[in-house]
Amino acid sequence: MNFTLYFINQNPLKVFYFSLVLLFLSITLKAQTRENPVLLRKQISSSKNNTQKTALLLRLSDYYITKQGEVKKDLDSAAILTKEAHLLSVKTGDKLNKGKSMFLDAKIDKERGNKTAAFSKMKQAVNYFETNKMKEQTGEGYEELSFMYDNDPKNRDAKIKLKEKALALYENSGAKLKQGSVLKDLGELYNIMENPDKSIPLLKEALSVYQSVKFKELQGVYNFLSQAEVQKADYEEALRYGLLAEKTAESLNDNSLQMSSIYNHTGMVYYYLRQNDDAIKYWKKALAIAKKNSDNSYIRTVANNISTMLIRQRKFEEAIAMIKEYKARYPITDQEFEMTENYILFSTYTILKKLNNAEFYYKILVNYYGENGEKNNKQISLLRSFVFYHYQTRNYNAMYREAKLFDSIARKNGNDMLRSENHLIWFKADSTRGKYLDAIGHYQMYKKLSDSVFNGEKSKQINSLKIQFETDQKDKNIQLLTQKGKVQEIQITNDTFVKYIFIGSILVLIIFAALLYNRSRLKSNANKKLELKRKQIDEQNEQLKKLLAEKEWLLKEIHHRVKNNLQIVISLLNTQSAYLENEDALMAIQNSQHRMHAMSLIHQKLYQSDNLSMIDMSWYIYELISYIRECYSSEKKVSFTMDIDKVFLDVSQAVPMGLIVNEAINNTVKYAFPENRKGEVIVTFKSVGKDDFELIVSDNGVGLPEGFNIDETESLGMNLMRGLTDQLDGTFLLENKSGLKIIITFRKKTEIDISK
Repeated sequence: MNFTLYFINQNPLKVFYFSLVLLFLSITLKAQTRENPVLLRKQISSSKNNTQKTALLLRLSDYYITKQGEVKKDLDSAAILTKEAHLLSVKTGDKLNKGKSMFLDAKIDKERGNKTAAFSKMKQAVNYFETNKMKEQTGEGYEELSFMYDNDPKNRDAKIKLKEKALALYENSGAKLKQGSVLKDLGELYNIMENPDKSIPLLKEALSVYQSVKFKELQGVYNFLSQAEVQKADYEEALRYGLLAEKTAESLNDNSLQMSSIYNHTGMVYYYLRQNDDAIKYWKKALAIAKKNSDNSYIRTVANNISTMLIRQRKFEEAIAMIKEYKARYPITDQEFEMTENYILFSTYTILKKLNNAEFYYKILVNYYGENGEKNNKQISLLRSFVFYHYQTRNYNAMYREAKLFDSIARKNGNDMLRSENHLIWFKADSTRGKYLDAIGHYQMYKKLSDSVFNGEKSKQINSLKIQFETDQKDKNIQLLTQKGKVQEIQITNDTFVKYIFIGSILVLIIFAALLYNRSRLKSNANKKLELKRKQIDEQNEQLKKLLAEKEWLLKEIHHRVKNNLQIVISLLNTQSAYLENEDALMAIQNSQHRMHAMSLIHQKLYQSDNLSMIDMSWYIYELISYIRECYSSEKKVSFTMDIDKVFLDVSQAVPMGLIVNEAINNTVKYAFPENRKGEVIVTFKSVGKDDFELIVSDNGVGLPEGFNIDETESLGMNLMRGLTDQLDGTFLLENKSGLKIIITFRKKTEIDISK
């Protein structure tokens, strides 16, 4: 269970309001075997094959072991079934099922609470699997051994090593679902250890593995990613993953404790973003689900987070009363959790300047976590509150020591928000002691860091995420349109919209060009004035910096709007396709959508990156192919292999390149593998000289028909690829051997050819 410190102030020059602690809910849900016990018993009684009967006995045993609500009679049933399966496997010489029976026997002891016996039996099962070279089962053994350690910090290294062994074995045996599960568990462990730099790559890898096998229950991974991004203070990403977790869980009708955790963490992100109403809304939903599941630790966790909101609203006594009320009504035996509540009370009494009460809890916390909070990975949370406590008690030597240590840790973690609040206390302490030059320096750091966290552009992006999610939620409640007539009228209306969008885009580009021309004239005039007035060099340089910043902002805004306009066109075409039954028309609309998506990716990358003129083609081709693969995932069994150098191209070459790849991949997926046959598509993009590049798209499909003449073909895709290759001043070749290979070579350009 994690907790993170957060400090708020409304008037930094007058009042230092309060600090508080927010609690994470870490969820590890036991997988319930989806079996029908009645059916399994019937199959066991009618089975005449001993090997098959052994497997059925083990499946039924596993059902009782993983059944929700651990009841003694269920474990007794599992033990009887496992013993019978073991005897049968020994009799038949079935090595695999013998090992599985040993594995389940160890799990039964674990569920009964016999940890020593369970650990010994599981190690025997692992040795048996290793001896018989059963890689996947060995991985299951190592994974189960890791679950036999609790989350005490001293056990974490052992848990991580066991899970890493399991992961390597799952990768080697191709057990994708189990591989994703272990990656998620490792990401969760590093979350608990407050190490987001290790947690995030593992969780993203888990997400990729799950998606590769079309596993839908991704809400847990999204939830952990949201927690990790909170630890890095990247609240835009944290909110995005939190909303993805919520959307995924709701689509699967998830009402488990995991849903409570998702609501709780999304509320925390809104809390950090200072959107109090949204935070309270999500915490109330989390509390309702926790109460429905009768889980006291969840109830207390969410209630404590709500109490922190009361503290933010300066309802200190109400917050203290709520903590004590829930502590009495929902008892738990968890010392770490009790320390968390002690921390909230300590912080609140410090704010209220009830220093005798605060000192009582301070001593408890120091005794448990150490003077610098160095135990149990709670240092960054505790140090922040210790700094404020020493400031309130005017123990400046201790305050400065803790503040320096806290700033060092927060800087290492990249948490500018916590650093900014730390420098604000530092400023107040220096001001009180008359160290005005130091105070000014700390106040400047406070403003610089706080501005970097809550700038206008980030707020816009966060609000955009929120609006997008709320729109998706409302769309669920909209019924399908009842009128399917007047197709022509709707088409005309949509065409008008498209025309207006393109006209608007052209007007924006004209205005932008005019602005660039105007800025160029201003710059030229400024250079002339510099020759006459050397004394004004510094002032003119500052003006040029502002103009450059404005130019970059405008470029990003243009790319952003062009991307949005293309997405709107894609959406309009998608809406239009719902009213068409003509397959050719639907295919034409789909092809147009793919081409527009290929162009929109260019503009999306440009406004998201610092480089406004060059595109990373390795990223772009990967994203484009991922999009096309998702479009055909339910229809085609086609695998993709990509070997792409990290090449940066000018926009003038990136756009035709993207359209060529789009056409080549679409044509291959649609025509190379008829009758839903399996196939492979290989895409390579390599540098073959200093500025020469080669794109190859090959497949092992049916290839082109005999007598195919590219100069006489009426295929729009082929003609479009040839035309785009001419635009690149490149060469276009086809090889029709064991499939089709498209080869395009061209030379890199760094400037746009205006004449063309």
